Amino acid sequence: MNIDQAKLETVVNTALADIAGAYGGVMVSVGHKLGLYKAMAGAGPLSSTEVARRSGCAERYVREWLNSQVAGGYVAYHPSSQTYELTPEQAMVLAEESSPVFLPNAWHVVASLWADEPKTVKAFKTGQGIGWGEHDHRLYCGIAAFYRNGYVASLVPQWLPALDGVVPKLEAGAKVADVGCGHGHSTVLMAQAFPKSRFWGFDVHADSIREARRNAEQAGVADRVTFEVAKATDYPAQDYDLICYFDCLHDMGHPDKALRHAATAMASDGSIMLVEPFANDRLEDNINIVGRLYYAGSTALCCAHAISEQGDYVLGAQAGEERLSRLIKSSGFTHVRRATETPFNMVLEARR
Repeated sequence: MNIDQAKLETVVNTALADIAGAYGGVMVSVGHKLGLYKAMAGAGPLSSTEVARRSGCAERYVREWLNSQVAGGYVAYHPSSQTYELTPEQAMVLAEESSPVFLPNAWHVVASLWADEPKTVKAFKTGQGIGWGEHDHRLYCGIAAFYRNGYVASLVPQWLPALDGVVPKLEAGAKVADVGCGHGHSTVLMAQAFPKSRFWGFDVHADSIREARRNAEQAGVADRVTFEVAKATDYPAQDYDLICYFDCLHDMGHPDKALRHAATAMASDGSIMLVEPFANDRLEDNINIVGRLYYAGSTALCCAHAISEQGDYVLGAQAGEERLSRLIKSSGFTHVRRATETPFNMVLEARR
């Protein structure tokens, strides 16, 4: 067997970068939980002693952690003064929890994947599924937090206005169903933006529904938001003006039945907003960092749940617009279009 040394080094370097990134993810999570990034945000150059004092942590641990952050590109270092600085751009990613690119909570998902590795290995061997509720508890808060800030940045100012005639209905007072609502962040955002409208959130995961109710109470919108445990195929029909699926239709074993139920549950002039992970239609066009992220998550989470429902579909998180559009049209909708997109999501609009 002939080995191309240059190609071998490329693979080794890729693997080492991934291992370093996995180590670095633990450091990011630790820094977030201990408030180290927040202690540095906006403070300019700081010594390790000053960071330790501001965060209430032991200096020797903090110094080594800071060095790991410098090596990973997450913190700037000034050799002449031996100080460390969190730049404004780094702070947006690591310290500002309302930022659309705040990412530390996403590491909860990675931790859950490692914790559930034995279940994933067993699923590969048996072909059986893994239901959403069977995963490590860190998955749910991690997924909710990962998507929440993207929804804050895009849902009300960009995605809803991209739908035909939906915003005027919401402003006047509409009925909206959020199917697969999880912790309810998307539902709550819409309720805050459109106080004359009424919202229902449905999910099969009871713990997520309980968290969604708490989120609605804290946001002051519980009077116009109802969260219930229900399947995507049997929630109550209310002649909804808008039915939303936020990053969840591809997880379902019966997405066709969910869409057919939506067709009967919505008003005659109602709309579907389908928010899905961004994907091109061909694998060769998804060979990028976002595709890598979504294919991996899809393997352990999305496909696993769809298989657990013993459905006819296992779409995966990279289904692509063409495949999704065919599914929507075969489920009773005549009009389907891509309304808008972001690097992480595409938004499809469907009407009967």
